[in-house]
Amino acid sequence: MTNWRWWICLLLFVATTVNYMDRQVLSLTWKDYIAPEFHWTDSDYGTITGFFSIFYAVACLFAGKFVDWMGTKKGYLWAIGVWSLGACMHAGCGWATMKIEGVESIEALIAIEAGSQLALAVATASVWLFLTCRAILALGEAGNFPAAIKVTAEYFPKKDRAFATSLFNAGASVGALAAPLTIPSLASKFGWEMAFIIIGALGFVWMFFWMYMYDKPQNSKYVNKAELDYVQQDAVNEPEVKQQPEKEEKAIPFLQCFGYKQTWSFIAGKFFTDGVWWFYLFWAPAYFSECGYTMQTTEGKMLVFVLYLIVTVISIFGGYLPKLFVEKKGMEPYAGRMRAMLIFAFFPLFALFAQPLQGYSVWFPAIIIGLAGAGHQAWSANLFSTIGDMFPKSTIATITGIGAMAGGLASFLINKGAGMLFDYAAETQMTFLGFVGKPAGYFVIFCICAFAYLIGWSIMKILVPKHKMIVLD
Repeated sequence: MTNWRWWICLLLFVATTVNYMDRQVLSLTWKDYIAPEFHWTDSDYGTITGFFSIFYAVACLFAGKFVDWMGTKKGYLWAIGVWSLGACMHAGCGWATMKIEGVESIEALIAIEAGSQLALAVATASVWLFLTCRAILALGEAGNFPAAIKVTAEYFPKKDRAFATSLFNAGASVGALAAPLTIPSLASKFGWEMAFIIIGALGFVWMFFWMYMYDKPQNSKYVNKAELDYVQQDAVNEPEVKQQPEKEEKAIPFLQCFGYKQTWSFIAGKFFTDGVWWFYLFWAPAYFSECGYTMQTTEGKMLVFVLYLIVTVISIFGGYLPKLFVEKKGMEPYAGRMRAMLIFAFFPLFALFAQPLQGYSVWFPAIIIGLAGAGHQAWSANLFSTIGDMFPKSTIATITGIGAMAGGLASFLINKGAGMLFDYAAETQMTFLGFVGKPAGYFVIFCICAFAYLIGWSIMKILVPKHKMIVLD
């Protein structure tokens, strides 16, 4: 048997890695490099990350349908091309802000008196410019997971999909892992603008390999009959799918998708958990900066690196757990996935101890957030795989996009809310369970993150207690 499916999985992994590095450029540069130039507050940054989530949510609603309509190959090319362009465009925001406000140099930007009308005007103009670039970035990035999940369903049988998904989804962790080792150094040496350009350009390189390596397994010259039979083994137990060629398989109309409990189960799983991951992704560097370890220091970079190293190592095994349940214990794939997801739903509870232990050492929250993040990534790999358990391949990208929309809305709420809460907590010296000011604000958010997964899993279990495949007439 050939093993071309794993090369395709590697391409998905690289795309997801680039995807998350593009997102991380802003989170790793705003506090120490961009905010001093544009006089941003936490609320300003929360606005940018929050509305990025809204843009992403709206785009996801249509991205899945676009991928199903355009086809995996062309749809993925369009997605990564658009988000790479948007990533590179961030580099022009500083120049555009100076032109709009009539400021002659970066030094003059930084020298503007804090709290003045000009400082407010600079902050407002720059926020709007970054929002425009983030909207383009979100438009393209929305297509990544719908396309990747659809490719996984094409190239892997059900019992292997969670493992394959966990492998390519580990790109999110690896991207976040590589980011603190590369992006702050690029920003320090070449300026934050070049960090956006260099990281953004990686997507254009990926497009070249995708064009020449990907084709559907039944059409690929690199897939022999033995591998194709392995990939399509589920058709033996689903004759109604086998009787109808994939190119003629009927897709569920978009609005009709919302009439199934299976759709709402996936929506619940994404809504209650995606915002948690995005909060960690966007705010962890700022949190460590607040603790005295900026991204300009080796210690600050290593804190973020170790956090995502833990996420990467542990999360890869997350996709293997349901495979173990299916092969060793004879469980049905959906049941095995739900059991694995329940186990991983307990990992985020570690976040309850992040703020209390920070007073002893900042390494405690780094390790704890890493464990919580690993639980999310393992959860996410299995959650994505439930779509293939319940929906025909022709609709997988659409359902993925709908769920990603729900996750994006949740991310808007938690990121925008966090920025407002942190500014409020600092101004009013808010207290919460013994903590005062911003630490109190962070503790509130950590508590929300801790219980989100158990709530999401419970709702999913109520909506779809047992596996039920949707079969179209």
